[in-house]
Amino acid sequence: MSLITRVEIGRFDYAVAGEFKFFKPGPDGRVTRPSVLVRLTDENGVEGWGQAVPVPSWTYETVEGVLSTLEFHLAELLIGRDPADFAGLHVAMNTAIRPAFSVGQPLCQAALDLACHDLAGKQRGVPAWQLFDPVRATRDEILLSWTVASPKMETVERQLAEGRARGYRNFNIQVGAPQTAAYDLELARKVRAFAPDGFLWADANTGYTPAVALAIAPQLRDAGVDVLESPLPPTQIRGYQALKRQGALPVLMDEGILAPEVAAEFIALDMMDGIAMKPARNAGLRPSVQIVNQLLERGLMVLGSGLTDPDFSLAGALQLFAWSGIARPCALNGPQFLADSLTGRTLVPKQDVLTVPTGPGLGLTQDPRAGRCLAQVAAR
Repeated sequence: MSLITRVEIGRFDYAVAGEFKFFKPGPDGRVTRPSVLVRLTDENGVEGWGQAVPVPSWTYETVEGVLSTLEFHLAELLIGRDPADFAGLHVAMNTAIRPAFSVGQPLCQAALDLACHDLAGKQRGVPAWQLFDPVRATRDEILLSWTVASPKMETVERQLAEGRARGYRNFNIQVGAPQTAAYDLELARKVRAFAPDGFLWADANTGYTPAVALAIAPQLRDAGVDVLESPLPPTQIRGYQALKRQGALPVLMDEGILAPEVAAEFIALDMMDGIAMKPARNAGLRPSVQIVNQLLERGLMVLGSGLTDPDFSLAGALQLFAWSGIARPCALNGPQFLADSLTGRTLVPKQDVLTVPTGPGLGLTQDPRAGRCLAQVAAR
C-alpha cells in the first residue's frame, strides 16, 4: 500500500440558498456554509479528499479551530501512514487531541477520516463502502427528506411549496427554541396535512426541557409526527429514559453520540430507539460504521441525517447510508440549501432521490477551485 506523503488544507465557503436558522449573515451580509477541505497525496501521486463542516451555531467547532488543529496537531500524524489503517488513525488522533466525554474535535477528525477512505478506495479501485466491516449489499439510491425550518408560518408555506415543486414527498421539521410548543404543534399539523402519506420527522436540536418534551411528544404524535430527534441535550439522561418509557414517539439521539463507546453506553441506559446518523459529526466513517453495527445488532432504528453537507462530506454520508441499508428518507439538505458545488452535478438529486457515486473512494471529481484554496501543512 502506498503511504501518505503530503497533507494540504484550506477553507471553502459555499453560497447558501434560502433561509436556514443555523447560517447567519457574515460581516459582508452574505450567508455562507463554511467548510475545511483536506487533500492527502500518496507516494504514487494518488489523491484523497476530505471535508470538515463546522458551524459554531450548530456544533461547538469553528472553521478557525479546525484549520489550526489540522495544521499544528494532526497533519503530521498522517505522514508515512497507510490510509487504510482506519483504526490506527483514530487511535492516533484521539491521542493527539484527548477526548473529554467522548472524542476530541470530531468534525475536524471527520475530514481526515474521509480523506483516508477516499484515498484507500482509489488505491484499491473500490467505493469507500467496500472498505467497511462487514461488507454487505448496498443501496444504489438514497431517498431524501425536505427540511422545513422557520419560526414564521408564511416562510414555512413557501418552503413546503418549493419542496413539492422539486419533487419531494417526505419532510423533516425543525422544532424547539426559539419556537413555542404551540407553534411546533401547528407546524407539525400543517406539514402532515400538506403531505399526508409522507414520513414526517421532527428535530428539536436539543431545544426542549424534559417537562416540555414529555408533554409535547404525545401531541406531536397525534399531529402526525413519526419520530422525534434530539428533544433534549445528551446530558439529560433521565429525561431521555423517561421519554423512552413514555413511548409516545420513537426517540432518536444525535447530538452527543460522537463515538461508538458513547453509543454503547446510551443504548445500555435505554435512552433511545435509534440514532440519526451524521458521519460528519461522528468523527467520520470508521466510528459511524461501528455505531451502525451496534444499532443493527440490537434492532434499533438507523436514520440518515447531516449538517447541510456539501460535496465530500455529503458523498461520505451517502456511502454510509447506502451501506447501512437505510430505506427511510434521509435528512440530507445540502442539495436544498447550498447554491454551489466543487464536484459539478454528481450530487444533484433527481427529484427527491440521490444516486450513490460508484467510483473509487468517495466517487467524486473536484473542479480546480478546490485545489486553489489549499496550502501544504505537512510533507515528506
